[in-house]
Amino acid sequence: MKVLILTSSLNSTASHHLPYLLKSNIIEVVGVIYAKGHIQNKKRHYLRKIKKIWKIGILGTINGILIRKWYGENLKAIVEIKNLKQLCESYKIPFCETEAISTDATRNCMKQYQADLGISLGNSYIPPSVFSIPRLGMINIHHEVLPDYPNAQSVIWQLYNGSSETGYSIHKVSKQIDAGLILHVEKTPILFRKTLQETVTETLAKVMELSAKGLVDTLENFEKLSKQATTQVHHKSYTTPSFIQFMKMKRNWKKLKSFH
Repeated sequence: MKVLILTSSLNSTASHHLPYLLKSNIIEVVGVIYAKGHIQNKKRHYLRKIKKIWKIGILGTINGILIRKWYGENLKAIVEIKNLKQLCESYKIPFCETEAISTDATRNCMKQYQADLGISLGNSYIPPSVFSIPRLGMINIHHEVLPDYPNAQSVIWQLYNGSSETGYSIHKVSKQIDAGLILHVEKTPILFRKTLQETVTETLAKVMELSAKGLVDTLENFEKLSKQATTQVHHKSYTTPSFIQFMKMKRNWKKLKSFH
């Protein structure tokens, strides 16, 4: 199967998962597209930011900025993540850099690669004009369990709901974020550590390893899994927690930690 990778980050999931894909005798990575995330509609972008701040509050916004490193620099300290462009150069994989996902440049790169399937790793919204280009469309990895946790940051919302497990989901890309047909879901226990930060980061590192292997298995058995794919019914969508919600996450983490 010929696949292409579409990502909005040079040092995240795509970088981590690419070497796993290259070990397969069935999967051929025909190209990687890095969409830099240039803001195309600034008015709409900042209106969304304002609405989000209004919803979660100033303290929630500040706390959200602080916990970003749990999913970024702290994660990179324990998971080997190399620069994606340099990886492509070393493996001689065609690499395309564009300003944003929804651009003619991105669409042209996708058409040029002539992939059977596109893989979304670390992106926000992908329009139909992009995800419909590959013959079989696109799939996405969501590092949380679907359909229960759409748009959710890993681990913390499970803790909020008093759960001791997390996981990842692989689904087809559709018009709505994290809403396409589910191909594969794998759950795993949360790794409770000395701090909430370590709990989140180390658990996510474990989930990333699982999702890399799960992605390879999904691609190698894509036809079979597509026939068994299940539809989603979302009852709730998640975002950055408010400060009050975060405090509940912390309280629940302490309670659950005492049992593990």
